[in-house]
Amino acid sequence: MSEKRRIVVTSALPYANGDIHLGHLVEYIQTDFWVRFQKMRGNACVYICADDTHGTPIMIRAAKEGIAPEDLIARSHATHLKDFTDFEVAFDNYYSTNSPENKALSEQFFAAMEKSGGVTKRTTPQLYCEHCKMFLPDRFVKGVCPKCGAEGQYGDSCDKCGSTYAAEELGNPVCTTCGGTPVVKDSEHLYFELEPQHDYLQQWIPGHTTSDVSNKLLEWFSEPLRGWCISRAAPYFGFQIPGYPDKYFYVWVDAPIGYLASLQNWCDKNGQKFADWWQNPKAERYHFIGKDIIRFHCLFWPGMLHTAGFEQPNKIFVHGFLTVNGEKMSKSKGTFVNARTYLDHLPASALRYYYACKLGGTTDDMDLNLQDFVQRVNGDMVGKITNLASRGAQMLNKNLEGRMGALDAEGQELVALARSRAEVIAQHYEDRRFSQVPVEVAKIADAANEYFDRREPWKTVKLPDGAETTRTTLTTILNVFRILAIYLKPILPAYAEKVAALFGEASYGWDDIAKTVESTTIGKYEYLATRIDAKQVEAMIEKAKVKPADSGEVAHESRASKNKDKAAKPAEAAAAVAAPALKPEVAFADFEKLDLRIGKVVACEIVPKSAKLLKFTLDCGVLGTRTIFSGIRGAYPDPAALIGKEVLFIANLAPRKMSVGVSEGMILYAGEPGKSGGVLAPLAEAGAGTPAT
Repeated sequence: MSEKRRIVVTSALPYANGDIHLGHLVEYIQTDFWVRFQKMRGNACVYICADDTHGTPIMIRAAKEGIAPEDLIARSHATHLKDFTDFEVAFDNYYSTNSPENKALSEQFFAAMEKSGGVTKRTTPQLYCEHCKMFLPDRFVKGVCPKCGAEGQYGDSCDKCGSTYAAEELGNPVCTTCGGTPVVKDSEHLYFELEPQHDYLQQWIPGHTTSDVSNKLLEWFSEPLRGWCISRAAPYFGFQIPGYPDKYFYVWVDAPIGYLASLQNWCDKNGQKFADWWQNPKAERYHFIGKDIIRFHCLFWPGMLHTAGFEQPNKIFVHGFLTVNGEKMSKSKGTFVNARTYLDHLPASALRYYYACKLGGTTDDMDLNLQDFVQRVNGDMVGKITNLASRGAQMLNKNLEGRMGALDAEGQELVALARSRAEVIAQHYEDRRFSQVPVEVAKIADAANEYFDRREPWKTVKLPDGAETTRTTLTTILNVFRILAIYLKPILPAYAEKVAALFGEASYGWDDIAKTVESTTIGKYEYLATRIDAKQVEAMIEKAKVKPADSGEVAHESRASKNKDKAAKPAEAAAAVAAPALKPEVAFADFEKLDLRIGKVVACEIVPKSAKLLKFTLDCGVLGTRTIFSGIRGAYPDPAALIGKEVLFIANLAPRKMSVGVSEGMILYAGEPGKSGGVLAPLAEAGAGTPAT
């Protein structure tokens, strides 16, 4: 056996001033998938995180509540960790940036930065609130945008025109804490100069980020890199900068250092050496982050590490934002859902499964379509996969004393089929193409369900000599299901533990896929997953709703409404293209709004009780997987013939709720019923997810 890998994995640190919500969970759940997979493979993998605890917002909120900042962050830490634990996110160490380890490391980094000559002093104008007796951070001041004149804009960027600017450029500025009018004062601050590392960072970035991320970052290298302000004036909750009694480290200085501090804390508690993990050239280090904090992790952080003599991360994995029903999360619509609100209404396993279905390892935004969420959980996770165990185990316990038999030749073939996908699925996990794992599992589950229905054990068990035939059938089904549970363990860990208990086995590792379970007695079946009622989702949304006046998101709502209006036009254009009769003509500019993509058919099946519909599951490359219903059964009576083919589809068509499920796009078809051809585009060399031009 080859030497196992030593891996340190981090997720971005959640801020201690707010609750964990479903958007945050996109990051922590996918990181957890990857870490659990690495551990199942036998690799030494440590998952590190912490609360980000410093900054003015923490100080002000604590003052309003009449408590110390330390009490506020302790309370947030407990709440955050409880939410993560209940969502089955298993950190090896969840710490705090307000720690002695982080203070010592921050001072060590700063000393190295000063010694390198990279720290400079500059006097800059800043807004100061004389009532609050403090310089105002960008998000603590609002005013008139200096570029477009929009009112009520924050001190760093305009929601209306997208411009960025300095807070002191705002017109009619107002302190958001007290409502007073701030004044402009000069303040001396410390800067970390990045230009001396221009060449180093320019070479480092492409090898440690994906091409879309590096291309964006490298746009800044056409001119000298600007210095980065690393200090904040008192009063401030954070670490004081050595030698500067009225200055504190900016929160984004000690936050990434918090990764190292949390790792140091884990090492101290577990008898490990920090140098064997982060400073070990043979070890691997990976950050999972959102695309909104690329600049800090891919530019400032590598510069700090390089200056201080620390090893760099091997890769920085960047993901997109979460939208709900195709729009930005909204408090007034109830789609800005906190983790605890979700858990009060729905099981964590359902969201973990759905996120797995949608995550493709890219920076593209991910949509939580609530109708599709219910359909996928009920149809695939419960009805297709879990139903194998439910029917098999309960029938075995009820009719055959719970005792498994041996596989026959047909059973061995089906189990071998399930086992043959192990390395393909493993590679999907390794590459963070999590959306492909449920696709592979569903294909195996389809084969197992077809075997079960064809063998009709509910009939053979009633025959005088049918006990052993039935036992063989159920033994096959349960062995296949066991393999599927192992494949899904990184996604559904508690689910997999229940499966292991059913078979009387220890917690599964990846190598357990090779084992066949025969001639043993299973335990009592414990329900693994239950169907979701749409009313549960509705109740969750209703609970999460906040009136716009209370949510502070008027501008946000305006943008969402605009996006919704824009999304409606491609749908109208698509309807015009697909309609059998000629409809009013559309301008070419409207047609250009359609996003035509190529998808690979990974599954295609007849929709029961429908004479026209086929249900397609498409591998859409960077877009993940999609389910599309298409009324072309007349042209393709044998849907299996379409598997592996490529089709042209409209990717930005709004999801459509149908009686049979939610359709996430439209497959383009030209031809006559009863005649083959027409649907499939001759684009095999392009690859799934490729835009069609």
